[in-house]
Amino acid sequence: MIDKLSWVAAYPEILLLVMTCVIALVDLAVKSPLRGATYLLSVLTLAVSAVLLGQAAASGQTIEGFGGMIVSDPMGNWLKCFATIALLVTLVYGRSYAGPRDMMRGGEWYTLSLLALLGMYVMISGHHFLVIYLGLEALTLSSYALVALRRDDLAATEAAMKYFVLGALASGFLLYGLSLVYGATGSLDVAEVFKAIAGGEATLKGSAQVLVLGLVFVVAGLAFKLGVVPFHMWVPDVYHGAPTSITLLIGGAPKLAAFAIVMRLLVEALGPLAVDWQQMLGVLAVLSLLVGNLAAIAQSNLKRMLAFSTISQMGFMLLGLLAGVSHTGDTANMANAYSASMFYVITYVLTTLGTFGVILLLSRSGFESDDIADLAGLNQRSPFYAGIMAICMFSLAGIPPLVGFYAKLAVLEALVAAGTAFHIGLAVFAVVMSLIGAFYYLRLVKVMYFDAPTQTAPIEGSWDARSVLTVNGALILVLGIVPGGLMTLCAQAIASLFA
Repeated sequence: MIDKLSWVAAYPEILLLVMTCVIALVDLAVKSPLRGATYLLSVLTLAVSAVLLGQAAASGQTIEGFGGMIVSDPMGNWLKCFATIALLVTLVYGRSYAGPRDMMRGGEWYTLSLLALLGMYVMISGHHFLVIYLGLEALTLSSYALVALRRDDLAATEAAMKYFVLGALASGFLLYGLSLVYGATGSLDVAEVFKAIAGGEATLKGSAQVLVLGLVFVVAGLAFKLGVVPFHMWVPDVYHGAPTSITLLIGGAPKLAAFAIVMRLLVEALGPLAVDWQQMLGVLAVLSLLVGNLAAIAQSNLKRMLAFSTISQMGFMLLGLLAGVSHTGDTANMANAYSASMFYVITYVLTTLGTFGVILLLSRSGFESDDIADLAGLNQRSPFYAGIMAICMFSLAGIPPLVGFYAKLAVLEALVAAGTAFHIGLAVFAVVMSLIGAFYYLRLVKVMYFDAPTQTAPIEGSWDARSVLTVNGALILVLGIVPGGLMTLCAQAIASLFA
């Protein structure tokens, strides 16, 4: 049952917006270089928001607001909860990095990060094309400013410019596609668009070709946001050029919002066109796995390697969406496939947080620690950091008993369950690409444990960052051994979409 309660449905967004404004005003009176009061208030806001969203998601209720333009459902609430936790962890890891690099002189690091999270909230909750697009723009505009936060850094400024130009192009693709869908269906509401398409030619009034053209532009726009091939050109440059703390922010929580927007647009709105977008996603997934893994092998810069790794990981995530398409009409199997994809993106973000957390804590004033060679002999300098990084690399490679193995296994099981030669072929191809990908992940482990150290400077880290990193690494291991709880949570969240 869906209740029409506008303010209840939007309270996470309202709370976050109010607290962001309060934090911006409080920061005017903060004088310390590390913005201690701003940091504590931001962390407290995120922690409270995560708890409230977790409670709302656990209740299992679906609430619509503002005439159905936004929806508060278990899938959206869990994704918002995990995105909030991801941003909280990012702020904890990034504080010691951002401070010495003059990224906190006005508190923009915190306020822009919270505004980016607000954009994610709106993206995830949006059940109307305009609301989804507004949320997307709130996220991307904040991200452009964050990438350019080090105004005296030429690489960061260049990365921000590339991100802005290609991001604007992607937004144009998506907006044009949505306008064509509106022209064919006569509605901007997600549920109404689904009904219009499901009604066939009689409802579309001869606009089927316009609708398919709109679908092409929508998929292209989403592919830009996901950073999958051939719309991936911005990912390595932005990952490399942006300050590492911003790279983590872009590579972490927004992936959850990107998954949500794919579910809202392709599954909830354009579900009856699944046969059409299945073929497009299949091409994107195959190219992303191939190009991402092969290009990553050739990288010497750690952030660029992780950027190409992200491209291949997003290709793997798309395979879960493909597996759900073949079960048209069988909601149980569809929910199983989509939940595998949701589980994959959540665990990928968890592993990304740990990976960049180590890089951030190894960085110091005047030294970025973003080359693979910078990690040489890390085990001799700090077995703790080397161990956490090894756990993350093994997980990304899909080696048991870590969570990355189960995530890949869940997606492959969904593909095989589809039963067609096409899906089974994709599963075999994905396994081969995972074997290739394991090379560059294990190469990093080899560098840490068997190469001679090139750095002798002491490794420092705040107690809160080290504590969070410990929990981060433990979760990657524990969720790999007992993944049932998170997998069940994902399955129930996705099932709520088909209730």
